[in-house]
Amino acid sequence: MNADTATPVTPPVTPVSPVSPMLVRLADERATGALLRDHGTLYLSEGRVVHAESPAAPGLDILLTTGGRLPRDGWQRAVDEAGARREVGRFLVDSGRIGGGELEICHLGALYDAAFFALAPGSGPTRFRYGVAHWIGPVRPVSAAAVERETLRRRELLDQVWPYPAVDTSPVVPRAPAPGQSVTRRQRALLERADGVRTPAAIAWALGRPAFHTLLEVRRLAAAGLVDTPPEPPPDARPARQALPSWVAEVSADPDIALLRRLRDALEAL
Repeated sequence: MNADTATPVTPPVTPVSPVSPMLVRLADERATGALLRDHGTLYLSEGRVVHAESPAAPGLDILLTTGGRLPRDGWQRAVDEAGARREVGRFLVDSGRIGGGELEICHLGALYDAAFFALAPGSGPTRFRYGVAHWIGPVRPVSAAAVERETLRRRELLDQVWPYPAVDTSPVVPRAPAPGQSVTRRQRALLERADGVRTPAAIAWALGRPAFHTLLEVRRLAAAGLVDTPPEPPPDARPARQALPSWVAEVSADPDIALLRRLRDALEAL
């Protein structure tokens, strides 16, 4: 065969390991229930992800109420009226408090945000509780494959901006800008709450913004020298394997009235 007409050889494609093999398996099984991990929970319905939550990420309630899109008493009434039926999302739309499309967009953002943290590498066991449904109710399910792709994309984006993950969990310590150095309005609001004590997650809760977007801004600020970059821990300084965190006990197959009341009380205290 003439070398000029030879068919180019395509190099083999190295398969990408799944973020969570258990999530992939549950999706293949079309399972329904709650996938409990160190840093959060993913809720599945027939193998698709319908909701996610993590202590590291502000929930849909914070994103809607802190920004002023929904009054806190409006969210509270939705929880009181429809939480036990697991139809909070539908109640918000049917009562005219928010449009269906807007709820879908906001919920999707909250889902991907919490899933990013819930799927973070952890040392504790992973469990799945079959039949569990979240009280927010169905909004817009997404495939497990889409959640995994987005999680990987976000990890890569953070490393491209500033490959120092210790920034994500350390208190944000501002540094004086260089002459002529400027920040965006969003970064300024973040820096105003950076007191050397709050972590990026705490700032995200205070601002009512998605936690991943806050991490991204903090890494950009660190890359620009506007916040400190803490030293990375040594490779052998890994936490010991732990049991499931205590908060997962709140995930129940029955309507969790106690959890709903705690959410209501927290909103009233704000």
